[in-house]
Amino acid sequence: MRLLILFLLIASLFSCAGADKDETADYTAKQLYDEAQQAINSAEFETAVKHLEALEARYPFDPYAKQAQLDIAYAYYKFDELDSASSALDRFARLHPRDPHMDYVYYLKGLINFNRGQGLLDAWFPREPSKHDPAVLEQAFNDFDTLVRRYPNSVYAGDAHQRMIYLRNQMAEKEILIAKFYMQRKSWLSSAKRAKAVIERYPNTKWTKDALEILLLSYQKLELYELAADTQRVIDYNDFSDITTTIDPDKYGKAPPSTL
Repeated sequence: MRLLILFLLIASLFSCAGADKDETADYTAKQLYDEAQQAINSAEFETAVKHLEALEARYPFDPYAKQAQLDIAYAYYKFDELDSASSALDRFARLHPRDPHMDYVYYLKGLINFNRGQGLLDAWFPREPSKHDPAVLEQAFNDFDTLVRRYPNSVYAGDAHQRMIYLRNQMAEKEILIAKFYMQRKSWLSSAKRAKAVIERYPNTKWTKDALEILLLSYQKLELYELAADTQRVIDYNDFSDITTTIDPDKYGKAPPSTL
């Protein structure tokens, strides 16, 4: 009986040792990278990160290690580990400040910051981005703006520009919501300030006419009739039908470019 127990114990130990064995221990850098790509394509992002980190640790000077640094950021982003994704991008930028793919770094940073404002429940009860922290939307806008200004010919510039239009409309809507809040409380000076901010900071959005109408009513309530008349003339003179509406971009952007 004792021999049987000892045999089972030894068999169990060998079984555990086999389970802990790293099947990728003898993989080349390319094999690890290919495994990571398969994991990303299968939405197994945690597995992808594991392979990419192993690649970089084992082959730090291999060309695939540099590619892994970008892919890790993307995998973390898709896995909603936004802080880790941002840290990975910052690390890539420190190591390769003159890399020709820095445009993608700003592009992915913009996507990360846009999604930072979302809570855990947004997957089931989605909110409009205008309900998110305005500072987060502003940072995302600035990231895309940096990309468009520094790399106007980037393959990501067009998508980034669309997202800027989308974010500008969302930030304008945020101000409109606050202005309406003040209107409900008959705080006409505050509503006028918010409406004016929309016109000055976010011109040519779908909320421009709303802002002017709030400003008009606020001036009337404040008995600032000359300003109200000027605002009415602006409303009458302009055609707001051709103003660009919000553009709702795909939640997840494009995968990293190849550095190989």
